Amino acid sequence: MGEYSSRSGDVEEAAGGGGTCKTSKYFLLFQKMVAELVGTYFLIFTGCAAIAVNNDYGKQITLLGIATVWGLVVMVIVYSVGHVSGAHLNPAVTIAFASITKFPLTQVPAYIAAELLGAILASGTVRLVFSGKHLEVQFTGTLPSGSNIQSFVIEFILTFFLMFVICAVATDSRAVGTLAGVAIGSTILINVLIAAQVSGASMNPARSLGPAFVHHEYRGIWIYLLSPTIGAVAGAWVYNILREKKEKPIIHLTKNASFN
Repeated sequence: MGEYSSRSGDVEEAAGGGGTCKTSKYFLLFQKMVAELVGTYFLIFTGCAAIAVNNDYGKQITLLGIATVWGLVVMVIVYSVGHVSGAHLNPAVTIAFASITKFPLTQVPAYIAAELLGAILASGTVRLVFSGKHLEVQFTGTLPSGSNIQSFVIEFILTFFLMFVICAVATDSRAVGTLAGVAIGSTILINVLIAAQVSGASMNPARSLGPAFVHHEYRGIWIYLLSPTIGAVAGAWVYNILREKKEKPIIHLTKNASFN
């Protein structure tokens, strides 16, 4: 969830601009795609599994428990694959970073494809594991609880807030980058507590589209594809206004405040 890495540029220089350079660039992109796929898979699997278990076993996990699961898994995945791919885990985040030139536009389709595939595979796994003789098939996706406009507005606000925080802690050299995962995970937790009963607190087109695809439940899906994307782009642009214009590019989270 941060600026794109310049490691591919380092490989190009080492390769002397020959055929190895192109191969290395493609392999680096492949590594990032795998990281995004795996990261998104475990994000969606863990969060949706918590919802399924809560529904099947008398709401024992509770809303606070579900929100905590979403926040913790985001934090864990950010620290696990952030240094590889940036840990976007979210097409809206990828598009937002590209819109402010913090991510290469040419890699956007590959990232989105990996994120969507990870979400679909995770949703399929949840349906397979948490259904059967003694378990009902649980739809763990997102549906508007009130009106469409209510869900659209709340998803915009949540994703704006999330993207604003991501830009602040993961791409600004003035921030403490090692705490980025904690800040982003905490933001997810807060947002789920606020909006889970209104819209499902998606903030992520992949999070909504994965279960929708597996369960063939597309009611209101346009809200969860459009609103988080607009909110993320808006949040990124607003934070960009606050950014120091002469700051140096950020390379790695573990060294100086970036996820990529």
